[in-house]
Amino acid sequence: MERARENEGESGDFAERSAPTGAALELLVHGVGGTTPEEMLGDPRTVRITGDETAAVYRRADDADAERRFGEHRDRPVPEAYVWCNLTSGNAARALWLLLLPFMVAGLAHWMRPTTVGRRRTIRLYGVIVRLVGLTLTVLLVAAACEVALDLVAWQCAGTRACAGRHTWLGFLSPAVSGHGWWSGPGRRLALASLIPTALTGLLWYLSHRTWSAYESQQPIARDPEPDEDHRVPLGRPGFWYGRRLVARLRAAHTAAGFLTVTAALGGSAARYDRRHGSVQLEVLGWLLHLLFLGGAVLVVWVVCRRGRSEKRLDKDLDGALVRWLPAGALALLTLTMVYAAWSRPGWRSSGRLPGDAPFGALTLAQGLLVIALAVVAHVLYRTHPDTRTAMRGLAGPAVALLACALGGVMSGGVALRVADWLDGTSHALAGPPALLTWQASTIPALLLVLLLLVGMSARRVRLLCRTEAVAVDLDHPGEPKDTARTLRIARTRAMATLTDQAPLVVAVTSAMTLLLGAVALAGAFATDDTPEGAARGTAPFVRGVAETSQALGSWLIGIGFLLFVTWGRRAYKDASARRTIGILWDVGTFWPRAAHPFAPPCYAERAVPDLTWRMATWTSSTGGRLVLSGHSQGSVLAAAAAWQLEPAARRQVALLTYGSPLERLYGRWFPAYFGPAALSSLHREVDCWRNLYRLTDPIGGPIRLPGDCGPQVDHPPLKDPLAYGRTREHPLPAPILGHGDYQADPAFAEERERLLARLGPGLPAPRPANGSSAPGAEPGGRAQGSSGRSSG
Repeated sequence: MERARENEGESGDFAERSAPTGAALELLVHGVGGTTPEEMLGDPRTVRITGDETAAVYRRADDADAERRFGEHRDRPVPEAYVWCNLTSGNAARALWLLLLPFMVAGLAHWMRPTTVGRRRTIRLYGVIVRLVGLTLTVLLVAAACEVALDLVAWQCAGTRACAGRHTWLGFLSPAVSGHGWWSGPGRRLALASLIPTALTGLLWYLSHRTWSAYESQQPIARDPEPDEDHRVPLGRPGFWYGRRLVARLRAAHTAAGFLTVTAALGGSAARYDRRHGSVQLEVLGWLLHLLFLGGAVLVVWVVCRRGRSEKRLDKDLDGALVRWLPAGALALLTLTMVYAAWSRPGWRSSGRLPGDAPFGALTLAQGLLVIALAVVAHVLYRTHPDTRTAMRGLAGPAVALLACALGGVMSGGVALRVADWLDGTSHALAGPPALLTWQASTIPALLLVLLLLVGMSARRVRLLCRTEAVAVDLDHPGEPKDTARTLRIARTRAMATLTDQAPLVVAVTSAMTLLLGAVALAGAFATDDTPEGAARGTAPFVRGVAETSQALGSWLIGIGFLLFVTWGRRAYKDASARRTIGILWDVGTFWPRAAHPFAPPCYAERAVPDLTWRMATWTSSTGGRLVLSGHSQGSVLAAAAAWQLEPAARRQVALLTYGSPLERLYGRWFPAYFGPAALSSLHREVDCWRNLYRLTDPIGGPIRLPGDCGPQVDHPPLKDPLAYGRTREHPLPAPILGHGDYQADPAFAEERERLLARLGPGLPAPRPANGSSAPGAEPGGRAQGSSGRSSG
């Protein structure tokens, strides 16, 4: 597609514009999964009028210079398509984002806090706790890499003749195979192996910095704060979509935490030997390094807790010294620790496993206590402003944070257990990973059993609901020849669409069971200092059988999960279609800024929302014309966020058309502080008009449910789906059940769009003065004073 010339009216100061023309623009924003501009515009000939290969605005080729031919567009809007799918599913490197899944889930917990009145300190405490949970996930990931590289490979396998003999690439590290070569000393083996978790930390830093430069550094439109900025909807604040400073600061802290984790794993082993058998000089050096480590750890925690996001203004400052010197200092300490560990200690021999149960146990306990504290804070916030539509009565954030910790534990334990099995085979010559990881894996079968029960309950509910929906389908099509199979298909689709509303129950049960089973695993590991199978020796046959079965099944399940994870990532790296499937997950999970974890996949909305805001602002200021912002699915969320970012005068020139929208059904329930009833009611008041279309067969979209008389003004009655029950003159072939897609196929879509355009500005707007203010006697956006209020259309 060739690039069209940029319109001259879109450059320069907004105040110096041509007189308003009254032309209409329809800005289309697609949903999850993405699409092509040709499909969105219904024309194989499209041109890119602004943007780049990552995200851009397209027009039909015939409309490329529509600003110069407004006379031809008075009877129809100029359609434009904003295509943003490459922000989440573009190049092959996106496959690496699968490794960051626990970080992304933890980030969601930050934005799930309940709506509250006042309580600024409690809100700040909520954010601090979530950021600390994110920090523990970074430590967990790097600790798992240390467990694999330092303990399993360098300490156990290289220190065992049988294991080193099977894996010849470890021969130079093995005292028995290499004849006590230079690298065969335990400290030098550990120092060399520590390069792997160090490289992992560096990779995470690199990915975060690269995406930070591409996403968080996209500056929104600079505007003066509104008089009531303290009471504004958070998504409308000038700095909400500009998290550059916070992400840079958190990236420095998490990178330093990763290096310090490697330092602790490496230096702790050498220091323990020196306190028992080493020289006084090495013992003193070990204590000195230990004190430096504690100082670095305190500094990292302080940086994470110090401050949150700056949303009331564009925070363009960067903590340059902190961002540079904190990770550099931690890396310097790690380098000194490598030298210290590699120092010659002739009597040091490796046996058993490195102490891992205590660090992993302390980390698990800390995560559990943080989640419990987060639940208490969330409950306090919820009680100030309760809303029955809020998911899990305000406890969704703590539940999701707990699932993020569980996901990180499963991924870390899965890698350690699989590597141990690969190194040891069937010889059982190695001590293996810490017992806690085996206990945690052994709880997976019980958790899956609970999930299967939930699936069974949901299937039963769908079956019962199908009967009710079948009656409703017959009532919706009176006089039609009855087709039992057709009725059941429609009823089943409607019933299946309601499963989305059961997600809070599933998350609540899953998180509660995860907390309970995690506590059992932690207690079992510390009480027995053995695996479940070993701890059950000498007990009743039933108990021993349950323990052995759980451990074997857990090991296999976590292994299968790990292989599927690697296979999916490999396929996504090579296959664009698989990458698009993963992109759908990121479309939902990476909408929010990285406020809790800097290594999470980047927030595409920090690019998309400023793009849309700039496009709408330039159009309304240069033409004074009408603008219909049309968003499908996730595109409706981007559209709402962009509308909130406009100046009040420009906001009143926008009509909003949403369809298949999760604004209330998903975002309003799970993120009530940002998309709750108060926020959506505010959006309805501030744009000129808003209509929302949905279907009962749509599993994602739903009504906006504004309170009072506003609800019918926004929500269109549910659209028919299918468009025809049987064969008709308009539909001689069976009409498909559309569900979440193809809303434009319904005649109601075109009708509502035309009504919005007519409502927004039926006549030619009056010319504005040169300073961009509204003409006397007219409201901003060209509406005469005294015009009627919002119509239901």
